Amino acid sequence: MGELAVSASADDELVSIGLGSCIGLTLIDRAKAVAALAHVMLPNSAADESAPPGKYADRAVPALIAAAEQAGARRVRLEAVIVGGAQMFKLGSGSTLDVGARNTAAVRVALDAARIPLRAEQTGGSRGRTVRVHVGTARVTVKEAGGQDVALFGGARAPRPTTATGAR
Repeated sequence: MGELAVSASADDELVSIGLGSCIGLTLIDRAKAVAALAHVMLPNSAADESAPPGKYADRAVPALIAAAEQAGARRVRLEAVIVGGAQMFKLGSGSTLDVGARNTAAVRVALDAARIPLRAEQTGGSRGRTVRVHVGTARVTVKEAGGQDVALFGGARAPRPTTATGAR
């Protein structure tokens, strides 16, 4: 948790396992076959500069952009995919303790501020997920706990934005 990974090797697969309320944030430059992945735990760093840069949404987005650029990506071609943000524990209606929803919102805000388009997401619900990023194909798959891998993004053609959200 809180880690980031980046690759420009077509054979690599980046994986974040056990995303509950956390967000798996993926940035992809399909033209250069560069992918980056962060496991974002919380929405705001509140000046916690000693934490890994991937731990907080407000620091993870800029750190992931920088890592992708260092690996050869161009910022103008970066596309985002987010997975996770579940509400893992039953809370009262309107509770501010829904960390998953807060993480999702914070990542979206940070992506908007960086002008990185969000191309696909699977967020919300009450089940944990695993996200896999296949670097060479820019294919992103998601697997809910107890489920099977499902393609969320990727391929040769430019994708249409998709959203799969909702509670179970």
